Amino acid sequence: MSVFEEEPLKQQATTHVVGGDLSLLSVDELTGRIAILQTEIKRLEAEREKKSAGRKAAESLFRS
Repeated sequence: MSVFEEEPLKQQATTHVVGGDLSLLSVDELTGRIAILQTEIKRLEAEREKKSAGRKAAESLFRS
């Protein structure tokens, strides 16, 4: 082991806790969190659309 220990690389968060403390995050970290949340919103909207289409199909079947 060397005399100077290297600092472990700071891992970038891949998750976001709603309501968590944001004051310690850098601008880059905030930008990363925003990107994570925007991706998650798109995923949630796609799932909602898929479920909505299934529900509409089921309702249509029972109305016929």
